Amino acid sequence: MGNRNKEKTDILHNCIIDAISEKKGSGIISLELGLLPNAVCKHFIICHADSSTQVGAIADNILDKVIEKTQERPWQKGGYENSIWVILDYVDIVVHIFQTEWRQFYKLEELWADAKRTKYE
Repeated sequence: MGNRNKEKTDILHNCIIDAISEKKGSGIISLELGLLPNAVCKHFIICHADSSTQVGAIADNILDKVIEKTQERPWQKGGYENSIWVILDYVDIVVHIFQTEWRQFYKLEELWADAKRTKYE
């Protein structure tokens, strides 16, 4: 059972990274939180874009691609009202899509500095 769950999580993870890349999201990183104490999920995926329009487009593309590939819908989503920080919560993976200056302001990666991080170009 453990393997299948990891496999499903990996498929979801790769699908999200691809969807962000397709819409030219910047600074894409994945933080592996699963082994940390008090972890809220297995992974955070974080990226940014320069406008609220692009933030919304990235979030919409993730929703579409994930449903298409895995039939999963987010457990929760938020931030669409102003699209300065959109969160898509897929339970094991939480996606954070920031407008550039807000990512710099919140410094989410620094809160989880001890997590293993992977950067995507």
